[in-house]
Amino acid sequence: MPDPDLRAIIHADMDAFYASVEQRDRPELRDRPVIVGGLGPRGVVAAASYEARTFGVFSAMPMARARRRCPDGVYIRPRMDRYRELSAQIFRVFRGFTPLVEGLSLDEAFLDVTGSLKLLGSISDIGRAIREGVLADTGLQCSLGMAHNKFLAKLASDAEKPHGFVQVDPDRVHAFLDPMPIGRLWGIGKKTEPRLKGMGIYTIGQLRTAGPEALRSVLGNRTGHFMRLARGEDIRPVAPEREDKSISHEVTFDRDVSDARELHAELQRQALAVMRRVRRKHLGARTVRIKIRDHRFRTVTRSVSLRGATSRSRTVYKVAGGLLDKWLGENSGTPVRLVGVGVTSLEPVKPEHRGLDAAVDEIAERYGDAKITRGLALERRRRGD
Repeated sequence: MPDPDLRAIIHADMDAFYASVEQRDRPELRDRPVIVGGLGPRGVVAAASYEARTFGVFSAMPMARARRRCPDGVYIRPRMDRYRELSAQIFRVFRGFTPLVEGLSLDEAFLDVTGSLKLLGSISDIGRAIREGVLADTGLQCSLGMAHNKFLAKLASDAEKPHGFVQVDPDRVHAFLDPMPIGRLWGIGKKTEPRLKGMGIYTIGQLRTAGPEALRSVLGNRTGHFMRLARGEDIRPVAPEREDKSISHEVTFDRDVSDARELHAELQRQALAVMRRVRRKHLGARTVRIKIRDHRFRTVTRSVSLRGATSRSRTVYKVAGGLLDKWLGENSGTPVRLVGVGVTSLEPVKPEHRGLDAAVDEIAERYGDAKITRGLALERRRRGD
């Protein structure tokens, strides 16, 4: 096995991606607090620009709280198709430097550039070229962390956001990690952190120098794992073939919904959105599932496996709608807070199995899913469904 200290790993993370895309596309929003997310009373912040963060607005915050903290902010619904479009451009830049790209989300990836060092220069040279390439192609900024493993590269990219550019060399690992709060270690959560602090362990450096036996009472059989991380050790490879195991979409309603027609309309819209993503990847799905959360926050998921993989929106909606109808029959009149559609067991499908939806995809690209959803709703009424 090659010396892990000789690897060159970059973690690239776009800065406030959704909000930055909105500021890019609408120059009048630059330097203004932009908050992207669900706009209803139950909405959640998906992304906040750095201007919004100065008001204490952060992702995953309830939108109502964000509005209280930043009443003059610009609030925008997510445009997922646009974000995916720019994400594809960004990943094309990444793959121009190495084929070893592991996407973690639309705006985040690990790159193993070890094999590019002789041709393209040092890891920092490559990092600068990546950042310049992303900016030139998309007009967006990213933060980069560079190190000899994924754990350190990820922490480095977080260290000086936005527009961060941090390199951690092997001889600087302890100086970089030791002062960090213990909660920065992957896997140290809200329950474990207070127990470690109760032992006088507040920083990664203090955990690194603590006795394993004392730690075992809190960390159990993961003691060795956390001590390796505290020493900056991580042998995980960059996994370029990482594929989506599932694709899903869900919506929390602004108000509880009991009307079956309204629930079906939302399910149709989600099936269209999910299957467009599936077709873009030239895949089909063998399993369809729905997720329902009622007004009492009780959540159920139900699924059906198909005889063969499908890439057709109509098929997925028909199956999902049947699952919804069954739940409605068992829970008549129960208000619904959230509904979602997902597909799993993804596999490649032949081009002829994708052709039927090509026109639908083209219309949706031009006019949005709402146009297609209205058409399907009219057909359901015509058939008397």
